[in-house]
Amino acid sequence: MKSYRKELFFHLPQRRGFVNITPDVARCLAESGIRDGLVLVNAMHITASVFINDDESGLHADFERWLERLAPEKPYDQYAHNGVEDNADAHLKRSIMGREVVVAITNGQLDLGTWEQIFYGEFDGRRRKRVLVKIIGE
Repeated sequence: MKSYRKELFFHLPQRRGFVNITPDVARCLAESGIRDGLVLVNAMHITASVFINDDESGLHADFERWLERLAPEKPYDQYAHNGVEDNADAHLKRSIMGREVVVAITNGQLDLGTWEQIFYGEFDGRRRKRVLVKIIGE
């Protein structure tokens, strides 16, 4: 069995956003030479997420509105966590959207369903963050 590891770095200029990282993960898979196995993709920060869904701008806007209703950014004093930083809502949003995804690799390709794409979700941006790509297989 072979193993491959790479870190991807993201620095979004705004507080929140979604980035389609499917091409980045596919490049990692090509670099790995692994034809069959699994890829784990996970956010290495507690205010960021990795998830799978459709790459459609209306859905992304829906996510933003839905997450803001569930864990509104302001007022900052509504959260016990806020004090040093104002990012308690980002921690909650990450918990909702998830930490990582695992995707099957078949014949050297990401085995995603129709319309499925891998996304990096940022909930407390304006600084550099990383995502781990770990691939195992043959």
